[in-house]
Amino acid sequence: MIKVVFLDRDGVINLEPGDYTFEIEKFKIVDGLFEGLKILKEKGYQFIVITNQGGISKKVYNHNNVKLVHNYMQEKFQQAKIDLLDVYYCPHHTINEKCICRKPDSLLLEKAIARYDVDTSRSYFIGDSRRDVLAGEKAGVKGILVKSNDKLINYLNQIN
Repeated sequence: MIKVVFLDRDGVINLEPGDYTFEIEKFKIVDGLFEGLKILKEKGYQFIVITNQGGISKKVYNHNNVKLVHNYMQEKFQQAKIDLLDVYYCPHHTINEKCICRKPDSLLLEKAIARYDVDTSRSYFIGDSRRDVLAGEKAGVKGILVKSNDKLINYLNQIN
């Protein structure tokens, strides 16, 4: 079994601009992200991104936009020598449909936990909203609420 830090995307990995981030030019890494992830990597953690992308459902952008941004994000992780196991995203929005993959529900976490044989008792979900923490708790991992766009290193004392 592996231990994982699940990461929300907007506000944790990239700067949360207050609206949707679906263009590479607007995808800006939060200061200190990789510094914090390297410390966690040294502690044996691996990383999976879990993100709501409801703009797809609202027709603000499409799956291809998300895939391009995620490819760019993965390149940035590779450049920093941080492996990203996987990226899961929910394309739904509650104004248009109901689903169980949109946080605060936990289906995406549960899929990742099963696929990668994650030890939930030693794993965490870092997010900048209460729904991230709730999704983590529903899946059996400890949630850590961070301030949007804050340095991850400020919260590492909460992770063993």
